[in-house]
Amino acid sequence: MSLLSDLISLNLFDTTEKVIAEYIWVGVSGMDMRSKARTLSGPVNDPSRLPKWNYDGSSTGQAPGEDSEVMCDSYTAAGEPIPTNKRYNAAKILSHPDVKLLYDLQIGMALSRNTPCCRKMSNDLLDGLLVGPYYCGTGANKAFGRDIVDSHCKACLYAGINISGINEEVMPGQWEFQLGPSVGISASDELWVARYILERIIEIVGVVLSIDPQPIKFLLTREIGMVLVPTQISGNRGHLKSLKNGLVINVMSLCFGA
Repeated sequence: MSLLSDLISLNLFDTTEKVIAEYIWVGVSGMDMRSKARTLSGPVNDPSRLPKWNYDGSSTGQAPGEDSEVMCDSYTAAGEPIPTNKRYNAAKILSHPDVKLLYDLQIGMALSRNTPCCRKMSNDLLDGLLVGPYYCGTGANKAFGRDIVDSHCKACLYAGINISGINEEVMPGQWEFQLGPSVGISASDELWVARYILERIIEIVGVVLSIDPQPIKFLLTREIGMVLVPTQISGNRGHLKSLKNGLVINVMSLCFGA
C-alpha cells in the first residue's frame, strides 16, 4: 500500500495529458476560503481560458436555496456579482488607466494544534516569554513551525506568487510572510492564493491557522498590515475621491476581509 504522500505526489504526465484545476473563491464571511477541483483535458496556460464552473451557493451562505447555483469569482446565475464578490469593484478601480498602485503586503499568522488557535496556550507558558526569544529566533525551543512556513514560501515561488520574505514573530508559533511589490489587483489575487496554499499545507500537517492580527489580546504588537505606495495617480478631484473610497472599501476588504 502506497503512502498518502506518494499518491499526492504522483506525476500525472507519465500516464495522461489531463490536469486537475483547483477553483478557489472567498466565502460569505469575507475571510473563509472555498475550493473545488475539476479535471481538464490538458494544460491551460491562461486563467481566462479556464471553463466557467458553478457551485452550490446555498451551501456556502452566498445564495438562496431556490436559486443556489453560483459561478466562481463569484457571480449569480444571471451574471451579476454576488454581494461578497468585492474583487469585482476593486478590479474596475485598479484597472483604470489613470491609476497605477504598487503594493507591498505583510501577512501575520499564528500556528497551533489547539482550537481556536493560540487562545488555549497556558498563561504559564506565555507569562514573561512573549517578547524576546521568538522574534526571528532559531532553535527547536524557539522556532515552531519553520518547516511549514519554509514549505509555504517554496510552494508560493513554484506557483509564481511574488512572495518576498518570511520571518518569525514575537509569539511562539507566530510568523509573517511578505508579498510584493505587486501592481493593482494582482496584489490581492496573490494574497488570497498564498493564503489558500498555506491552508492546504497546514491541512496536511494537522495544524490550525489564525490570521487574527492580535491572537493574544494582551500583546501590544499587531502582526498584520499593508504598505501602499502610490506610483501614479492622476485625474479629477471627483475621480480621486471615488478612488480613495473604493480602495478603502474594496481593496482592504480583499486583502484583509475588513
